[in-house]
Amino acid sequence: MNEDGNTVVYWMQKDVRTVDNWALLFAGHLAETQKVPLHVIHVLPPPPAQTQEESLPDLENLRLTQRHGEFYLGGLEIVHKELKEKNVPFHALRPLSQRLVSSTIESQIVQQLKPCAIVCDFSPIRHVRQWMEGDFLESCEKSSVPLWQVDAHNVVPVWHAADKRQVGARTLRPRIHKVVSDYLQKFPKFKGNEHVEKDQELQAYDSDALKSFLDWDESVASQKWAVPGSAAAKAKFESFISTGLSKFDSHRNDPNYTQICSGLSPWVNHGHISFQRLMMAIKKLNRYATGSASFIEEGLIRRELSDNFLFYTPDDYDKLTGAAQWAQDSLELHSTDQREYTYSLEDLETSKTHDDLWNAAQMQVVNEGKMHGFLRMYWAKKILEWTESPAVALKTAQYFNDKYALDGRDPNGFVGVGWSIMGIHDMGWKERQIFGKIRFMNYAGCKRKFKVADFVRRYKGAAENAAAAEAKHNQAKRGQKRKLTHS
Repeated sequence: MNEDGNTVVYWMQKDVRTVDNWALLFAGHLAETQKVPLHVIHVLPPPPAQTQEESLPDLENLRLTQRHGEFYLGGLEIVHKELKEKNVPFHALRPLSQRLVSSTIESQIVQQLKPCAIVCDFSPIRHVRQWMEGDFLESCEKSSVPLWQVDAHNVVPVWHAADKRQVGARTLRPRIHKVVSDYLQKFPKFKGNEHVEKDQELQAYDSDALKSFLDWDESVASQKWAVPGSAAAKAKFESFISTGLSKFDSHRNDPNYTQICSGLSPWVNHGHISFQRLMMAIKKLNRYATGSASFIEEGLIRRELSDNFLFYTPDDYDKLTGAAQWAQDSLELHSTDQREYTYSLEDLETSKTHDDLWNAAQMQVVNEGKMHGFLRMYWAKKILEWTESPAVALKTAQYFNDKYALDGRDPNGFVGVGWSIMGIHDMGWKERQIFGKIRFMNYAGCKRKFKVADFVRRYKGAAENAAAAEAKHNQAKRGQKRKLTHS
């Protein structure tokens, strides 16, 4: 600890909540021990870098949408209110670029608040890690201010679950199950600044100024079904317990059962609720054994497997070079295979393909901000099949997922797309055109799983767009054939 410090600062970035937050609790404990006030900061995403490249932007340069922005700012406003009730100042910082994050915190927080320690939470997303582990860490070391990092997002901290990248769930699962009981501890109550006699100077929450700074893309509208905050997440979870958990194991891969899946991923992604809390509640319920086991498998093992992949593949998790060598070699071998159907970015974005199921899935994520998990696998694999190369497919699927899905912009999104397109955490399958050894999925397989027509009917225009695209494709083929005949 820096004995000359006057505060403890908690950098709340990933886990935006005041309840069930181990990073906040640890920061509060340090503040109480040192008898100094606790302050909480959050760094807003800087404006995207201006680029002349025609390629799709990386996540850090993807403009925030109204859909994500309203959910995001709503969560911050709730946290600000709850911290205010605990006499804890909240500072929302607005750096003007990625490279200015460290200097912004240094000038506005470290120099002014003079912390004796700083605590940050954990995210494996590349640019967030660069913020915390780059110039800022060096600045803390120069100032003799210790920087503690607490993984408040995973039940088992990512660096304790495994010391290297895991090949799949089968290798991570036993590691987590071996130690998870040690981490399922009761959350203490967050006391805030009860230990400080003096009222703190609390900043007002200026939502208009923050919105203006974010300058979000209003073409992607917000969604009324997703209300930010821990209370809304808790209500969503309770609804899932009563309507979905009993059939979760048997029906979770059928998109027509709309009440079976929890739908909690936006809240978990944004850190509005702790999965540890959900897991402890499921265990306490002690009912619906198969549904409970499946829910915990997805939320504990699969979700933490995603963080493991990003954490131990920091430079390549969103690139083909992040795939296993067998997948890289196979995709390269088939990268120039002829595609029967190819679509532009605009065709894909506007759901104008010959596949009515794919169109419906795209409409779901564009219009509703969510996509059923089983469909997301099929959706991404078709993008691989219909774009000019695996690299373009990977970038396109990531772009759509991050632009439209409320649970996008997170490790699960990168790994979900990566599993579908470059075989992350999968094995090699029978070799075929375009896919190589990547697992194949097709329309006929979906029809065996669920009633495709029922799902398609929910999305007006999906079938009509498919018929029009097929007619256009057939017309082009006839034209090609005539050219060959006359040549």
